[in-house]
Amino acid sequence: MKYKKLLEECKLCPHNCKVNRLNGEVGRCKAGSNVKVALVNLHHFEEPCISKENGSGTVFFSGCNMSCKYCQNYKISQEMHGEEISIQELANNFLKLQNMNANNINLVTGVMYVPQIIEAIEIARKNGLKIPIIYNSSGYENVETIKLLNGYIDVYLPDMKYYYDELGKKLSGVSNYFETAKLAILEMYKQVGVPKFNENEIIEKGLIIRHLILPNHLQNTKMILKWISKNINKNVFISIMSQYFPTNKAYEIEEINRKLTIEENNEIKDFIEKLNLQNGYIQDVEENEEQYVPNFK
Repeated sequence: MKYKKLLEECKLCPHNCKVNRLNGEVGRCKAGSNVKVALVNLHHFEEPCISKENGSGTVFFSGCNMSCKYCQNYKISQEMHGEEISIQELANNFLKLQNMNANNINLVTGVMYVPQIIEAIEIARKNGLKIPIIYNSSGYENVETIKLLNGYIDVYLPDMKYYYDELGKKLSGVSNYFETAKLAILEMYKQVGVPKFNENEIIEKGLIIRHLILPNHLQNTKMILKWISKNINKNVFISIMSQYFPTNKAYEIEEINRKLTIEENNEIKDFIEKLNLQNGYIQDVEENEEQYVPNFK
């Protein structure tokens, strides 16, 4: 393996567990030495510029370096449901998705497998992989790991979940989320810039920042949006998700044990308009349908 040493003392993510994954040790993410994948298929429910009619060629990796109490995919991310595959098989899956006319390869929560992903991309490209590659991330990333991906990733799709550190600790069990995520996202932006689209309005390169609005935590959302407006080009795309519903362990936490209200969603819409952010997607609470809205209006 080209990046074998990265797994001998794993510091791929901000937890810096330093475990030897090649000897069977596991850290916070629970990933071993082999890639583990839960699902490989076309996905039609990403942002319109990602899915469009053909769908996004999505690879759901097993494991995660966060422990979100409201995670909808907790069986994959926290319980490690999935199947171990080789790097060659991962590359073959990329080519299979391209042959299924996927718009892109969408790597979901792959930070713990970055060394293997890089090798798989190299193999797949030598064998004809041409479609864009998306790195779909929690945002809790080491800058050095993101730098390894420079030239391999066309589109970065990070979350920006928390502005307040205590909220990140309480709901996801991570420290310094905002300080960590902002540095990683700035590196992503440096690599790929604002989105560029083809003639069919499908993204080919660029940064889209996702944020899930949490009930009773609108100030958290506002502070993140304010930071983006001041520190990143206003033409960058932001995907505001209103789809939250309590699942996993969220029922145990009173403040997030309900869906978002229409009033909460409208308050964020008004705030976006005040910031004059230029491009993005926002979901309708009633219909739970994500739509592209110029200027979010």
